Amino acid sequence: MSESVLSLDGITKTYNRGRPGEVEVLRGVTMELARGEVAALVAPSGAGKSTLLHIAGLLDTPDEGHVHIEGVDFTGASDTRRTQARRHSIGFIYQFHHLLPEFSALENVVLPQLAAAVPKADAEARARDLLERVGVAPRAAHRPAALSGGEQQRVAFCRALANRPHLLLADEPTGNLDPETSDQVFAVLMQLVRDTGLSALIATHNVALAERMDRVVRLDSGQVVIAQEAPGT
Repeated sequence: MSESVLSLDGITKTYNRGRPGEVEVLRGVTMELARGEVAALVAPSGAGKSTLLHIAGLLDTPDEGHVHIEGVDFTGASDTRRTQARRHSIGFIYQFHHLLPEFSALENVVLPQLAAAVPKADAEARARDLLERVGVAPRAAHRPAALSGGEQQRVAFCRALANRPHLLLADEPTGNLDPETSDQVFAVLMQLVRDTGLSALIATHNVALAERMDRVVRLDSGQVVIAQEAPGT
């Protein structure tokens, strides 16, 4: 396997640890994501899919185990260091777009760049380019409420990629869309990922979408039970 962008080693996570009703969500998860690889994360409800993504994205910390992003071990890293990594190295996409309603599509893609100290003119140029790639450029001045569900999620894709991350983490990115729109929007996402050479871990319940990725990682009872190549890869 080529150089890993994401490496998880022995990740465990238990909620209410040491108290009555504790729930062991992850039990020694170990996996790697190679540079340029797109992997589907498939799991039954409650199997720890979202928890794993949050830990991989440095939004949560494991009880045990190590998280390496581009070879850097973030075990015990300060909040400041983790925030910097999220800002510059990791992009996030969720089932719901979470766009800021008071800002336009363009502004929603510009804002994370300004937070990363990108000059405004450069941030706007980058935002316009991304919106053009996903076919939403004509709607750049519209606020989220004036956009369709598919358009909103495309803008969310652009926001996630605005700061040129090396790792993309997506939690059911088309799960809130109808099947036809889901298929169209997923195709846009995959084209974006391929064009930029990103590594991506994409959680989905959609088997057809999972089979369009490079590999399928299956979680069951808090453990990786299958980490196989997708059909046709």
